[in-house]
Amino acid sequence: MDADFSVMVRAHISRFLQRVAQTPPIQPGRLLEIGPQDRSEVQQCFVNWAMDSLDIVGTYHPTHIGDITKRNDSIPNETYDCVVCMEVIEHTLDPVGAIREIRRILKHGGLLLISAPLNLRIHGPIPDCWRFTEHGFKVLLRDFLIIEMDILETPGRDLFPLHYNILAKNDKARHVSDAELKFRFID
Repeated sequence: MDADFSVMVRAHISRFLQRVAQTPPIQPGRLLEIGPQDRSEVQQCFVNWAMDSLDIVGTYHPTHIGDITKRNDSIPNETYDCVVCMEVIEHTLDPVGAIREIRRILKHGGLLLISAPLNLRIHGPIPDCWRFTEHGFKVLLRDFLIIEMDILETPGRDLFPLHYNILAKNDKARHVSDAELKFRFID
C-alpha cells in the first residue's frame, strides 16, 4: 500500500508543478525552493525563473542554509516572486513560523506552492511532525488567497485524502481573524 500511495503522490505533485509552471498567474521572476534536497523537478518545470534554494543543512549545496521556521537574515523582505515548499511543512518544528517567514520573504502578490501528505505513513527526513487537513491548511494560510487546493483522494476512503497541493497568492494587506475563517461543510 505505501509503495502504491507513494507513486500516486509523486505523480500528483508532478502534474501540479507542471501545470502551474505552464500557466502561472504571474510572470517568471525570482523563485525560492525550500528543502529541495537533490530533487530537480521544480528546476525542470520553472526553467525561466531565477532559482535559489534554502535548506536547513548544507548537504545539497543550497543557496541559503537556514531554518524556514525562523527569520533568515540572509534573505531580505519581499525578495521572491514565488516560493515552492513541497513536502517540507510536515517536517518543520513550527509550521506557523514557517508560513510567517515565507510570507515575509515573498513579495506582495507572489505565489506560494505548498504540499503535504495527510494519509501517508511517517517518513523521513526526520522529524515528520504534522498532518494537515484542508481545514488546517485554510487556518495555516489564512492571510494568503488560496487560488487552488488540489486534493488527491485516498482510493476507497472518503474524507481522508492522501495528499494536498496548494497554490496561494501572498496578500500583505490580508489579516484574517478566527471569526472570518470559512470552512467547507462536511456532513
